[in-house]
Amino acid sequence: MDFGLVLQTDPPASRVVDLMKRAERNGFSHGWTFDSAVLWQEPFVIHSQVLAHTSTLKIGPMVTNPGTRTWEVTASTFATLNDMFGNRTVCGIGRGDSAMRVAGRRPNTLARMSDAIRVIRALGRGEEADLGGGTVVRFPWIKPGAEVPVWMAAYGPKALKMTGEEADGFILQLADLYLTEYMVKAVRDAAEAAGRDPSEVTVCVAAPAYVTADDSPGALAHAREQCRWFGGMVGNHVADLVAKYGAHTGAVPDELTDYIKAREGYDYAHHGRSGNPDTRFVPDEIVDRFCLIGPVEKHIEKLTALRALGVDQFALYDMHDAQEAVIDAYGTQVIPAVNA
Repeated sequence: MDFGLVLQTDPPASRVVDLMKRAERNGFSHGWTFDSAVLWQEPFVIHSQVLAHTSTLKIGPMVTNPGTRTWEVTASTFATLNDMFGNRTVCGIGRGDSAMRVAGRRPNTLARMSDAIRVIRALGRGEEADLGGGTVVRFPWIKPGAEVPVWMAAYGPKALKMTGEEADGFILQLADLYLTEYMVKAVRDAAEAAGRDPSEVTVCVAAPAYVTADDSPGALAHAREQCRWFGGMVGNHVADLVAKYGAHTGAVPDELTDYIKAREGYDYAHHGRSGNPDTRFVPDEIVDRFCLIGPVEKHIEKLTALRALGVDQFALYDMHDAQEAVIDAYGTQVIPAVNA
């Protein structure tokens, strides 16, 4: 199993670079950042520094979207980084929850995402792509062998289907075992129905991880409070699904939708941060199911179960009060045990 580190691009950028360097030293293969231009610093500028200060780490956004940047600009950015540092980027892409809403726009449609995935991947390989309206372009400076894999974040049935049909990877932002099994199956079934080899779609589960010294009530309570924000972030996507498909319709599992009943609103000023006051509605059970918390043994146990469900990478959200400690614990104890 591969391991990734996910960070927000809060200033100073040097800290993001330092944490990514620490992750590489501890056996992480991927580094990911949020991409929301109003809330945080520009990720791709920081990506270039991360790539320059590491040797093997692959870097990408979790996730960018096809609305805040034109597709040829996104493709050129990835292709330029690859030309400078080798093929060490991955384009994680989604509808644009925080990035679009904070800018006063609605998240992107799946049709727009489909077109963007096609264009970004083709241009990143040096191939021609139609930007729309018959405007066909190609980057003349792309070297042979260049590639930009595109991994799609998804929850709903139509998005999962599209991921299996079109994307190079699937990003699932939660670590619940039941929902992971359900959604990985949906992606793989769609890939197979489209004539693809399902194993060619990389599966990445992304969730917060917090390692405690023991499983005492106090230690677990603190870990839950450090990770409760994640249930609120996922809840934004779930609320969209309920608005589109309804609750208890069979289109989306009840295990995903039931917990947002007490959700009353969301301020993106606290997005992705521990102590987010808008996530008090998230129960302890959801934190335990969606995240990885507890002693090292619990992390190993859950990661082993996720791998058995077909997960190729676990990307660790590291937004809490023990960033270095969790990176080091994974490097010295968790990753070696999982990949023994």
